[in-house]
Amino acid sequence: MQKKIAKNQFDFNDFISQVKQIKKMGNIKELASMIPGVGKSLKNLDIDDDAFKGLEAIIQSMTPEERENPAIINGSRRKRIASGSGTNIQEVNRLIKQFDETRRMMRMVQSGKNLARSMGGMPQFRKH
Repeated sequence: MQKKIAKNQFDFNDFISQVKQIKKMGNIKELASMIPGVGKSLKNLDIDDDAFKGLEAIIQSMTPEERENPAIINGSRRKRIASGSGTNIQEVNRLIKQFDETRRMMRMVQSGKNLARSMGGMPQFRKH
């Protein structure tokens, strides 16, 4: 996996494999609550155990070529993927964007760049 990340070859097949491993570990809320400082903030938050079903459906609706090379996913392919997964184009776009951000952060961690500085540019990690 590290070699794939270093060579920027992490693809949707790897992504779905990671999701399946997370699901095998158990309830997401219970897992996250084990992280120091996170447990209290999750107390009143409802995390659906089926949260990954939609993204799995989207990824499974991609062709093998699209899963291996996400850069080829254009507008018409996004429409077909959305139709095949029972979702809409916005959800497909959201998954692709999250995948790209995850891939970018994994490369930064691998290369040893300052992750905290780069996360400050992401809206969900800005100081309020």
